[in-house]
Amino acid sequence: MGAGPAGLMLGRLLELAGVETIILERKSADYVLGRIRAGVLEQGSMALMNRAQAGQRMHQEGLIHQGVELSFDGDVQRIDFEALIGRHVMVYGQTEVTRDLMAARQAPTIYEAEDVELHDFDRHPFVTYRHNGLTHRIDCDFIAGCDGYHGVSRQSVPATALTTFERVYPFGWLGVLVDQPPVAHELIYAHHERGFALCSQRSPSRSRYYVQVPADEKVEAWSDARFWDELRARLNPATAEALRTGDSIEKSIAPLRSFVAEPLRFGRLFLAGDAAHIVPPTGAKGLNLAMSDVAALADALIEHFAEKSDAGIDAYSAKVLSRIWKAERFSWWMTSLLHTFPETGPFGRRIQRAEFDYLAGSRAAQQSLAENYTGLPQEPD
Repeated sequence: MGAGPAGLMLGRLLELAGVETIILERKSADYVLGRIRAGVLEQGSMALMNRAQAGQRMHQEGLIHQGVELSFDGDVQRIDFEALIGRHVMVYGQTEVTRDLMAARQAPTIYEAEDVELHDFDRHPFVTYRHNGLTHRIDCDFIAGCDGYHGVSRQSVPATALTTFERVYPFGWLGVLVDQPPVAHELIYAHHERGFALCSQRSPSRSRYYVQVPADEKVEAWSDARFWDELRARLNPATAEALRTGDSIEKSIAPLRSFVAEPLRFGRLFLAGDAAHIVPPTGAKGLNLAMSDVAALADALIEHFAEKSDAGIDAYSAKVLSRIWKAERFSWWMTSLLHTFPETGPFGRRIQRAEFDYLAGSRAAQQSLAENYTGLPQEPD
């Protein structure tokens, strides 16, 4: 269920192993490719693109980043991933990952599937849907719910069988996309008393910038000029001076939340990606967690079909939840360090400052950040 990067990656891995799959997606292919999403790939996600035989363009166009820069009230600390732990990340947009997986897929994908319903997934699963005015039924061995936070898969699970954990943050990210070179080679995460800011990028000629705004803020209230003024105010003076501005080509506000559903297996239905969990984007974990989910699920399903063993699918939920909660912790920590909260107050800001100073002065703390940002290893079987 779902033709985003999680569903497409799972389908591709199963396809290469000789497992028959079909993907249902409620939106059109053009709509899916029109979603503008961030893209910082951990090394595990890069390896998965290679395993899916879909990594050629990623290696040609992706931007290798060996670190990030943190700024606190103008004081700067670079976290050098390569020097600290010998690893790096790659900036490559989620839209491009989706495009590459779409192009690689050989098996059928049904776009604009309406009125999708999941049936009898405890024992003999089947799915019904409408397409082009006709009702269809698919009988299957398993259903993988990769259809996002609002998708039908998790909603089909009885509320009594599901436990959810959630924190909704009192702010969002106002993001602007602009055809100007990035202000820096690497990402800059900035804390300021006025709020958080992020300098990101899509390519050597296209940049993405964000500022923290209240959760109820309206994008219409932000002219380009107001955005650039606010961004400059939150950056250190040298970065603000180097910033190249222009007319925005996209502007939107993304809410922030932390969310986890447990468990992630219900008979022959599995949840993965945003259907299972949401992280605030501060730690660059959303896409990467989805990828690690479906890598584990693909291995479990391949083991089932090739070896007639259910050990992998029985262990799936506990295995991926262990990694999910570690990523939730890191994303919450990054968000707490870098944002201003309504309740923070003078004591809270001093604690944030002390956290930054500890990070700046401790190689062990920097290694911990680098290890989490570049991606924790998969949980052992």
